[in-house]
Amino acid sequence: MSRNLAATAYRRFTEEVVTLIGKRVAVSTTYNKTYEGDLIGVDENLNIILSNVTGAKEKAFKIIINGRFIQEICLVEKPFDLKALADRLNKVFPGMVKLREDIGAIIVMEKIKVTPAGVEGTGLAAERVKEVYEQFLKEVKQTQP
Repeated sequence: MSRNLAATAYRRFTEEVVTLIGKRVAVSTTYNKTYEGDLIGVDENLNIILSNVTGAKEKAFKIIINGRFIQEICLVEKPFDLKALADRLNKVFPGMVKLREDIGAIIVMEKIKVTPAGVEGTGLAAERVKEVYEQFLKEVKQTQP
């Protein structure tokens, strides 16, 4: 593998791991324990920090797991569907919606930012975006088990 390709692959891997921060994950270790918790930190050696941990016969507020012993990390919550929300917003604001997956956001009219955490912006357009966002969240909650 060329040096440039290896660097690109490493960067992409790192970007994917970072997207898991703040999400609920299940971590299996090489010593046959599984922990479920909120991923709150990760370093370049894949050492991780979980909070609100359950599993492996104990409960803990936080646990640090050495990356050498991690067998797999599984996302256990459904990720926020930015693309579906962007498609919906594009029906209300045709041609004025940009999905920016690189930053995990939707930009509406070059001034309103929408992320899984909410809507940033002011004015009538921002209020309309908030309405669409809240309706989207409501519908997503209704379809979840």
